[in-house]
Amino acid sequence: MTALSPHLRQATPVVAVRGEGVHLYGEDGRRYLDFTAGIGVTSTGHCHPKVVAAAQEQVATLIHGQYTTVMHQPLRRLVDKLGEVLPQGLDSLFFVNSGSEAVEAAMRLARQATGRPNILVCHGGFHGRTVAAASMTTSGTRFRSGFSPLMSGVVVTPFPTAYRYGWDEETATRFALQELDYVLQTISSPADTAALIVEPVLGEGGYVPAPRAFLEGLRERADRHGFLLILDEVQTGVGRTGRFWGHEHSGVTPDILVTAKGLASGFTLSGIAAGEELMSKAWPGSQGGTYGANAVACAAAVATLEVVEEEKLVQNAELMGARLRAGLEAVAARTPAIGDVRGAGLMLATEFVNEDGSPDPETAGRVQRAAVDQGLLLLLCGAWNQVVRMIPALVIDENAVDEGLRAWSAAVEAGVSAR
Repeated sequence: MTALSPHLRQATPVVAVRGEGVHLYGEDGRRYLDFTAGIGVTSTGHCHPKVVAAAQEQVATLIHGQYTTVMHQPLRRLVDKLGEVLPQGLDSLFFVNSGSEAVEAAMRLARQATGRPNILVCHGGFHGRTVAAASMTTSGTRFRSGFSPLMSGVVVTPFPTAYRYGWDEETATRFALQELDYVLQTISSPADTAALIVEPVLGEGGYVPAPRAFLEGLRERADRHGFLLILDEVQTGVGRTGRFWGHEHSGVTPDILVTAKGLASGFTLSGIAAGEELMSKAWPGSQGGTYGANAVACAAAVATLEVVEEEKLVQNAELMGARLRAGLEAVAARTPAIGDVRGAGLMLATEFVNEDGSPDPETAGRVQRAAVDQGLLLLLCGAWNQVVRMIPALVIDENAVDEGLRAWSAAVEAGVSAR
């Protein structure tokens, strides 16, 4: 008998048969509150009627119009729609399928445009699983081990993870920027540095927001030394953090923006945005792909962006995120096993620690499993999987937030009591 790879293990035992809004329904007939959103993908919720209708109409009209062979209307509409929300000056787009592909496209563009070989990455970042993307990933060895040699030219610089260092944010930021200067002086000369890539909020690295001063410092150094700043908004984009793009909290604009996940509500679509002058420096033939900008995915993305605008989901992410965070902090205040609550908007996490402050993945795992018993689906992250993260769909309302918090409180109690 054939079967899935034994390493494709589900985070929960649920076999989903239907999804609606912030809920999944298992084949056991039970309803689950989904605070995973397919790892931040179903931004408008499961099977939003407008997204479903757009996809159904497109399937009946044109499923695949390969976009380096023919142009199709859904792609044109998507380019126009993204133009309404992209930062000023990022007016040229290239689409592929996955976050990893988009990250590699950004890296390739940066190297070709600058003629420089090195890419700086921040410690704790996650950028994908393909060889180049995994080479730029430092959130956990599980993403990059066992298939060396990795891509050369990647240099790691610190990220200001204040909680891990045991410092305040200002001290951590000053340290990270000073170390970046040291890296540029000792390892990767500015003349060899094509770009620095960073997530506005570390994803797999533990849901750590980049301080405003840190991103401002990166922007200043990129401008001073002539390298590019790439912001990986694969998980933070499309309203997730309470702003349309995660970098908007800082006011810093990237040279290249990477997007995926929530862009098409579950259809495979990703892309990069850059200024036309920069994008024109890509070498001929370096951008393409069979399935990129699939017509159905583009139609779903247009509908997604319309729903985000019409239903004010960015604002809802900010409001419901504040409500959710307040509840998480209340649970943490009475739970010594919780070391930190952090994140932005509807991208929130709780870190579990031992009495000595060291990571406690065992308790985090028990809490995540106990949450399933309470009808709440969650995921882990962090270097040791000691962090439980919450990324519900942006359509979540107060009732669902409160329901999730009740389930969370019970799961924490069950998981911690078993220590």
